[in-house]
Amino acid sequence: MNLTQTTLTLSHHATLQMLQAAVAKAEEMQQPQCIVIVDASGETLAEIKMSGAKYLSRKSARSKARTAASTGALTTDIPEAVRLHIAAATGGEVTGLGGGIPIRIDGQLVGGIGVGSGSAVQDMCVARAAL
Repeated sequence: MNLTQTTLTLSHHATLQMLQAAVAKAEEMQQPQCIVIVDASGETLAEIKMSGAKYLSRKSARSKARTAASTGALTTDIPEAVRLHIAAATGGEVTGLGGGIPIRIDGQLVGGIGVGSGSAVQDMCVARAAL
């Protein structure tokens, strides 16, 4: 019986590169964003509220990142019929708002990125740029 597992984790170098790529895309779009990157357990590795981003979007960006890391899926994959219920049941920790993407390396879930302050399309575009 094997009692150990080998897991991949995001390094701080990878996290900073992702954050820089996301900021560059948001600047290109001229849409200031809140960007949060978490590891597979939902712990925040990096975050930024760009100048001009909506301050409450930091909270939704964190929820998007944690949802994507927890479910291993896009936040928009949360079924519409349960979005309000699951958000209420988790105190807003799980969200179906667009802008959350899981981070995978060689197929292994290693974290999530959440972006907020723009439209759902803008948020997803910035999150994808980070990947």
